[in-house]
Amino acid sequence: MSHAPGTRRSHSRMPLVAAARGESPVRRPVWFMRQAGRSLPEYRAIRAEIGMLESCFDPDLVCEITMQPVRRHDVDAAILFSDIVVPLKAAGVDLDIVAGTGPVIAAPIRSTADVAALPRLDPAAVGAVARAVTKILDQLDETTALIGFAGAPFTLASYLIEGGPSRNYVHTKALMRSDPDTWHALMARLADITITFLQVQLDAGVDAVQVFDSWAGALSEADYRTFVAPHVDRVFAELAEYGVPRIHFGVGTGELLAAMAEPADVIGVDWRVPLEEAVHRVGPGKAVQGNLDPTVLFAGPAVVEQEIQRVLDDGRRAVAAGAAGHIVNLGHGVLPDTDPDVLTRAVELIHTL
Repeated sequence: MSHAPGTRRSHSRMPLVAAARGESPVRRPVWFMRQAGRSLPEYRAIRAEIGMLESCFDPDLVCEITMQPVRRHDVDAAILFSDIVVPLKAAGVDLDIVAGTGPVIAAPIRSTADVAALPRLDPAAVGAVARAVTKILDQLDETTALIGFAGAPFTLASYLIEGGPSRNYVHTKALMRSDPDTWHALMARLADITITFLQVQLDAGVDAVQVFDSWAGALSEADYRTFVAPHVDRVFAELAEYGVPRIHFGVGTGELLAAMAEPADVIGVDWRVPLEEAVHRVGPGKAVQGNLDPTVLFAGPAVVEQEIQRVLDDGRRAVAAGAAGHIVNLGHGVLPDTDPDVLTRAVELIHTL
């Protein structure tokens, strides 16, 4: 059956949506961050002659890459193949994704004038993404959710201010502290871009969304609540009317879990904090997602099975402690050298335990 843009699929049979809503899924849902990517030989083959950003604006390619891990691993969710800088590129920011480095910004933002010149995102500029969503939904069965995603304003800001990936976020934190007015103006503009990008995906029919604040772990809780949370909260609030699960995830954000969970339905937890402990920090009523260490997948079948069992047991304890549900995932993305057969066996194991 062809999916019509603007219509919402029935979520009644999707384990991921059930777990996010505090219902009883027919099986423990599992998907993996970066499940579509360099760990798959079919991905490397299809991307051999095309740049990352170019591929993100090709609906047929986005559909194929998004579907590859669903076909191979039988995961309970597909996640839209994209990149967190796609909406910035679509808005007109001069940037490129450099192999081995990551996003590189031609003219970093350092002043009030730079912020004022930051373009807004026209939904039509990411029309290719909406078309890709429609194509993916035509191929997914009724039990497999499609997750849309975007980068959170702080992570986008850090790229724009630093000019690329950073270890210490010196320029970002300096601007944040020395010129709060300019900082909040930038974050507000980026929140607008993030909202627009996610609304395009939701209007096209995605079943859930995940907001990645990849670098928020560089902040203290006090700084997060002062300089970041108001803008993230607005992003999540603008998506509430769609009635789909909203997932929030960051790396090294154990100290921020309570603040990050407040606007979300599901809080992603990396491998540093046990799921049950995450519930104690966050409070009851939110689903948890995670949190197998990605490096465990290199340690051999016995260790993989042992650690999956541990995460599933921890997830049960988390639900007993008040979590709405548990979605199994890694604590960060699939590492490029991961054997895809290990991931396939991991999914089989999670579905049978």
